Amino acid sequence: MKNTIELTNNRSGANTRIMPEAGFNFFSLRIPVGNQTVDVLDCVPEFATTGERPTRSGIPLLFPYPNRIREGRFTWEGRQFDLTGAHHDESGNAIHGLVVDRPWRVVAQSARHVVGQFQLSVDAPDRWRMWPADFLIEVGYELFEQALRCDIRVFNPDVGPLPWGFGTHPYFRVPLSSASRRNDCLVQVPAALAWELNECLPTGRQLPVAGRNDLRDGEALADVTLDDVLTGLAIKNERVSCVVMDPGAGLQIAQVTDAVFRELVAFTPPHGRSVCLEPYTCVTDAINLVSQGHETGLQVLMPGCEFHTWFEIHAGLVYA
Repeated sequence: MKNTIELTNNRSGANTRIMPEAGFNFFSLRIPVGNQTVDVLDCVPEFATTGERPTRSGIPLLFPYPNRIREGRFTWEGRQFDLTGAHHDESGNAIHGLVVDRPWRVVAQSARHVVGQFQLSVDAPDRWRMWPADFLIEVGYELFEQALRCDIRVFNPDVGPLPWGFGTHPYFRVPLSSASRRNDCLVQVPAALAWELNECLPTGRQLPVAGRNDLRDGEALADVTLDDVLTGLAIKNERVSCVVMDPGAGLQIAQVTDAVFRELVAFTPPHGRSVCLEPYTCVTDAINLVSQGHETGLQVLMPGCEFHTWFEIHAGLVYA
């Protein structure tokens, strides 16, 4: 059985569980709202004991690239890199980064706060030469009365520049109550554009959202099947908000991110238990697209420098 960390907010009874050995995945989040307790996240039943297939449960952390890199290969500053040995999809594309399936080190912990670290050369030395530079990523989870906050720090300990992108892959449970229906739940994402995709990889073109991938006013899950990379996100007060709403239960989940999360993948898993609203700091296959002259959101961190960002997940009532 894998070791898990449990955080509890004693004022509200909110509770979360994190598995450091499986990519520091926080795979359970229960938040009291009124006289109900909302199970925010979906998790395959065996994950809590085995930690297997961490990209299918809770909130996987995707770094130094979210989503896919075409054929698991790229060129950076004249050097070619091969991601053989990392996760790949059925088409041979590298997928979901280098930290999602490896143990993280817990460096601080209290009743409602925990911090984990992962350094490529230390925690996955077999993958060190897959990326242009070593990196350290630090993630801190803090549990509030009706929300969870995640603070992220990226540090470059190497002698050369570090290209990177960060994302998460949250599985938000639908419906949010046993008394309501999944098909009546709504998703709302303030995205005006979508990347044109060919077999899940962006072509480089951005198109206006239309029909099923226009989620700005909210779309019922009964009406949409999603696997879209959205962009052109509306920013308000330096943050971006998207919502999963269950009108039948009178409940909603809001995901709020720093404005650096410029892309969002909307995905409806075929099992029907959840919907994924995945905030990314860069587009899928960014490290290849940027070499073709596209503006992708890929960040580059110089030696000795660090970058801070954050996201939050809130549970609450639906207000008319």
